[in-house]
Amino acid sequence: MNATGRNTTGTNPPAPVRRLTVLYDAECSLCAFVRDWLLRQPKLVPLELVPAGSEEARRRFPGLDHGATLDEITVVGDAGQVYRGPAAWIVTLWALREHRPLAHRLSTPSGARLAKGAVLAAAKWRGAQWNRWQGGGQWGGRVYRRADGWAYDPDLGWTYTAPGCADGTCAPHRAPGR
Repeated sequence: MNATGRNTTGTNPPAPVRRLTVLYDAECSLCAFVRDWLLRQPKLVPLELVPAGSEEARRRFPGLDHGATLDEITVVGDAGQVYRGPAAWIVTLWALREHRPLAHRLSTPSGARLAKGAVLAAAKWRGAQWNRWQGGGQWGGRVYRRADGWAYDPDLGWTYTAPGCADGTCAPHRAPGR
């Protein structure tokens, strides 16, 4: 596997990957499970796990579409390479000692189809969890908070609190029509 990806300028730098940052949805139980699993794995390339859409992610990667990072796994290499979707999963596996051979297999054309299927299955599971939570309060009736400032409370509906207003000094805004 060639460990280069698209950087924020859209070019593929020839620099080797020495560190990867995995942006994950901290509000997703599957994503949190995978994050915890990744932390326990022996690594050949260090991984940093940062909540997608967080102030830290925005500060470190100002050129990224942070809304998109909440919808699709995004991994950023130390030379600015950006991996999304199946490529992000493959490069993350490539960083793990015990899973690098699998990453090599998934980087082939037939393996890429399998990786894409796994990503789509994970997305479908996340969507099912979201739909269950929306429809039946299956998430315990708790407020669902996104790292981008939006929150859903079954009693209040959608509200937005701008980043930097978490201390309560700013009034939350209700979403029009939501």
